[in-house]
Amino acid sequence: MVQIKEDISVKQQAVLAKKGAKQLSLLTTEQKNKALLTIADVLEEHTDDILKANEKDLENGKEKGFDDALMDRLALSVERVKDFADGLRQVSKLDDPTGDILTEWTLENGLNVKQVRVPLGVIGMIYEARPNVTVDATGLALKSGNAIVLKGGSSAIHSNKAIVEVMHKALDKTEIPKEAVQFIASTNREATQQLFTMKEHIDVLIPRGGASLIQAVVNNATVPVLETGVGNCHLYIDEHADVEKAISILINAKTDRPAVCNAAETVLVHEKWLEQNSDRLIQAFKDFNIEVFGDERTLATIPGAKEAKEADWAEEYLRLAIAMKVVSNVDEAIEHIEVYGTKHSEAVITEDENVVKKFMALVDAAALYHNASTRFTDGGALGFGAEIGISTQKLHARGPMGLPALTTIKYVMSGNGQVR
Repeated sequence: MVQIKEDISVKQQAVLAKKGAKQLSLLTTEQKNKALLTIADVLEEHTDDILKANEKDLENGKEKGFDDALMDRLALSVERVKDFADGLRQVSKLDDPTGDILTEWTLENGLNVKQVRVPLGVIGMIYEARPNVTVDATGLALKSGNAIVLKGGSSAIHSNKAIVEVMHKALDKTEIPKEAVQFIASTNREATQQLFTMKEHIDVLIPRGGASLIQAVVNNATVPVLETGVGNCHLYIDEHADVEKAISILINAKTDRPAVCNAAETVLVHEKWLEQNSDRLIQAFKDFNIEVFGDERTLATIPGAKEAKEADWAEEYLRLAIAMKVVSNVDEAIEHIEVYGTKHSEAVITEDENVVKKFMALVDAAALYHNASTRFTDGGALGFGAEIGISTQKLHARGPMGLPALTTIKYVMSGNGQVR
């Protein structure tokens, strides 16, 4: 097994990644796809090695008292290793955006102009807990022609090292240089801090994890950041919401996978709808064991509800809990979202087209839904394949970031001696 060097500096790794990116940019789509399929096969062949390393992380997690949700994110199994290997196979089937001509025209003087997609270069990926991100991010980076420098959380250090060692072993059998995939083995915070300022070697940073991690990167990095978002997602159930749709969407958005960023964390309920349908809402919360934190009117309506503190309106619970506020109109709902939303995913449930128009025009978020669950904010669910994260910013990329989001543009001009 190839061993990751732990005595190498972060700068040296970034330099190697830059070199790898240059070589990678010359490869064809066929060569990249073949490499991804090879990595997938070798990962499955070395499942036992990966699981043994994962056991060390799980033991450390138990000693440190990690909660069940974190332990679940850390845990690998034969099935999970197969899943992220299959994820690479799926990425190999996606369209390669690099080299795509977005637009082309010819000037009056005969100069031909093309706007072409090209890789970003070197991606710095900073993430927590989930070992699968090591594979997912690498696959997307390589398919889009980018090298990647991985900095995973200390909680998954043994798993991540084993996974990258296996991927390096696989890359030795391909046209992609293993230098294009770098893993920072140091758990020292200084290693992460160094990534923040390496503009000459790192082209973009992508943080993926909790709010504190994302804000640390955004606030301290001089390297451009593609900000992935914490998901304090809201559902607004309007006065004219169909009760069956409202209950179904609420339950799906909250309970399908409560620990993901596109799950609903706050429900805003119109007072008149609540007067008519409180029994249905109460029963839904009870049936799915959803803990409710609410305002005064919620406490007066929902048995067992707890008083919502100021922090609850901004909380990403990531479990079967939800904040609930009773509102008088759509304007009040929009105002609440403006204050507490994270610009991720917001939904309105109503049959009133005027309410829909106002909500869609005034709510600022990467993804907006009418009569549908927020759980669709996902590259796979939206039909364009895997994604490296959900961007909640406005420049370069917004929403689920698939392969095109990992590219930029280059203008390529061709002439016959034209001068200006």
